[in-house]
Amino acid sequence: MGCAAGIVLWTLTEYALHRFLFHWEPGSAVMEQFVFVLHGNHHDVPNDPLRNLMPPIVSLPVGALIWAAMAALAGSIGNWLFLGWISGYVAYDLVHYACHQWPMKGPVARMLKTHHMRHHHLHEEGNYAITGMMWDRLFKTHIARERRA
Repeated sequence: MGCAAGIVLWTLTEYALHRFLFHWEPGSAVMEQFVFVLHGNHHDVPNDPLRNLMPPIVSLPVGALIWAAMAALAGSIGNWLFLGWISGYVAYDLVHYACHQWPMKGPVARMLKTHHMRHHHLHEEGNYAITGMMWDRLFKTHIARERRA
C-alpha cells in the first residue's frame, strides 16, 4: 500500500513541479535565469539528450532529502512511500527520455509521447504531466488535439 501511494504521490509531484516551478515566471532576472537553467533550456532544445534527464548531481541529493523527510514524517512506512515515489521518478525519467529520443510506436507509448509533444509544440501551458496524465484532466490543463480549420 505504501509503495502504491508513493507512485501516486510521485505523479502529483511531477505535475506540480512542472506546472508551478518549471513554468514559473518570476519577477527577478536572477530567478528567471534559475528557472531557465532548471527547465527553460529543455524547451529551447527539447530533443537534446543531455537535457532530457535530471543530472545525478541534482537528483541524488534531492532524492536523499526526500527519503529522509518521508522516513521522518511516516516512520518505517516512509521507506515504502519513498520506494514508490522513486520508482515513479525513474519511470518518469525513462518515459520523458523516450518521448524525445525514441519513435514510441506502440499504442500506450504513442499516447504518452503525443501527450507530451503537445506540451512542447502546441501550448506550453498545459499537459504538464508525463506519467500521471490524469492530473492534467483533473486540473483542466489537458491539451486536446489541435483542431483543423
